[in-house]
Amino acid sequence: MTESNGSAAPKRNEDMPDWEKRFRAPRVSLPEWAEDAPDRSLFVSNATGTYELYAWDRATGAQRQVTDRPNGTTDGVLSPDGAWIWWFDDKDGDEFGVWRRQSFDGGPDELAAPGLDASYPAGLALGRDGATAVVGRSTDEDGTTLHLVRAGSDPVEIYRHRESAGVGDLSHDGSLVAIEHTEHGDAMHSALRVLRPDGTRVAELDDTKDGTRELGLEVLGFAPVDGDTRLLIGHQRRGRWEPLVWDVATGEETDLALDLPGDVSAEWYPDGSGLLVVHSFEARSELFRYDLAGRALERIPTPPGTVSGASARPDGSVEYLWSSAAEPPAVRSTTGEVVLDPPGMKSPGSVPVEDVWVDGPGGRIHALVQKPAGATGPLPTVFDIHGGPTWHDSDAFAAGPAAWVDHGYAVIRVNYRGSTGYGRAWTDALKHRVGLIELEDVAAVRDWAVASGLADPGRLVLTGGSWGGYLTLLGLGTQPDAWTLGIAAVPVADYVTAYHDEMEALKAMDRTLLGGTPEEVPERFEASSPLTYVDKVTAPVYISAGVNDPRCPIRQIENYVKRLEARDAVHEVYRYDAGHGSLVVDERIKQVRLELEFAQRHLAT
Repeated sequence: MTESNGSAAPKRNEDMPDWEKRFRAPRVSLPEWAEDAPDRSLFVSNATGTYELYAWDRATGAQRQVTDRPNGTTDGVLSPDGAWIWWFDDKDGDEFGVWRRQSFDGGPDELAAPGLDASYPAGLALGRDGATAVVGRSTDEDGTTLHLVRAGSDPVEIYRHRESAGVGDLSHDGSLVAIEHTEHGDAMHSALRVLRPDGTRVAELDDTKDGTRELGLEVLGFAPVDGDTRLLIGHQRRGRWEPLVWDVATGEETDLALDLPGDVSAEWYPDGSGLLVVHSFEARSELFRYDLAGRALERIPTPPGTVSGASARPDGSVEYLWSSAAEPPAVRSTTGEVVLDPPGMKSPGSVPVEDVWVDGPGGRIHALVQKPAGATGPLPTVFDIHGGPTWHDSDAFAAGPAAWVDHGYAVIRVNYRGSTGYGRAWTDALKHRVGLIELEDVAAVRDWAVASGLADPGRLVLTGGSWGGYLTLLGLGTQPDAWTLGIAAVPVADYVTAYHDEMEALKAMDRTLLGGTPEEVPERFEASSPLTYVDKVTAPVYISAGVNDPRCPIRQIENYVKRLEARDAVHEVYRYDAGHGSLVVDERIKQVRLELEFAQRHLAT
């Protein structure tokens, strides 16, 4: 068993391998700017070796670090007036905590919502008056509660329900609150409700009860104009995510019907005249401006790859965070400038991704392939399975896969059924036979990789984090002859125990996926649990786990490990003092190094 043994002495840059440089190179998130003070921005950076929040005064160019915690901080919001930075304070990554705030100009932190006990966060919306907020909380005892917080007054509860819900947005003048809720019990498809600040209902929209269809809605934002009751929302009525404008006062819906083949999201331009549209299709994305008056769609030029965030500025320019599998991320502007270019080491690039489509039991499966430049098969091959499960891999820069490529491996990432970006039916196919469905798609791509000559069938690694870690352990037990070894990070290993120990919002998701609780549908939990198949695992297994993880809690992982130990199965376990992953660069590098070394020891040459 592997345990923490401290960090190695730091290398000089010239002695550092490229894979490590990709993790250490300073990077920044897309800056969030204050609606009424656009020169004030907030962003996340790993410049100190730990991901923390930074304030940026664009007028002076001054930047300062806002938070400084051993395990890092990434959850922060800038108030519309630019006066305050709210940040979420949990304990060592357990995601259970309170909101604090700090003046944009610096100074001590203070409780942002006195009177509200610690909880899991369920959304936050800050008012333009600088004194009002709507704070969402989730606890095992109360379910979801939403609270109106005003400076100098006690918090007022305006919503409560056992099922999961969250704050969507606060209208420009603070008179309306939009929320997403799952009172119907379907945690995969939210309904919408609009409230007044006193909790009285103004409007409802629920697409989940449309015959046999299960359709979700999401809040994208109120129009940025005082007195404007238009709410931009996302819907799935045509089998994919699309935006429409809903006037919550009149009930009128304006269907934009954008002629784009993939999922579409949007946000308002600051003057409310148009929408900044993000179009995602087949693992890549692009930007458009949609003029509401003329109902015209105009493409905003961006390089081929992935736009992982975009924001329209008051001058009409658009800032966006872009990368590709070959090129590291950068915050760019349609003005042609690089918006934020952190000083220090620059990240090396990697190899481009290749698209592969494979026929599977549920339809064509999209896989992304990277391999060392000039290499020919058969190669040792890593199947790097994404988490979520409602997520997808894209043509975006990722230091983890690039590290495997540097060490001579081909890397294949599979957008299995359950992934987003390929239509509602593909995402919603993940029901009842949870885990087993995804692994059918992974197996189909594995068969293609071997038959094509790319992958060496004697050197196949199954790996992933979170849901990907869960699929890794489940795959090692249900497909024991298919994999040479497995590497699972923060996995679900014992589904029943995980259900009882995880945060309430994830319990709701599990009930939706499996059709009930472990007591109501025990056969489904058993069929989908890696623990059921642990005695069939023959490949060496590496597991890493955060001891404070509320999503894939440590007890259920220990149950799985004990079963491996009982039969002397080859395995290693690494436990680290954080939650569902680490925001500390040294820790992340250590984890990747341990994974690479485990593979090297156990793969035949």
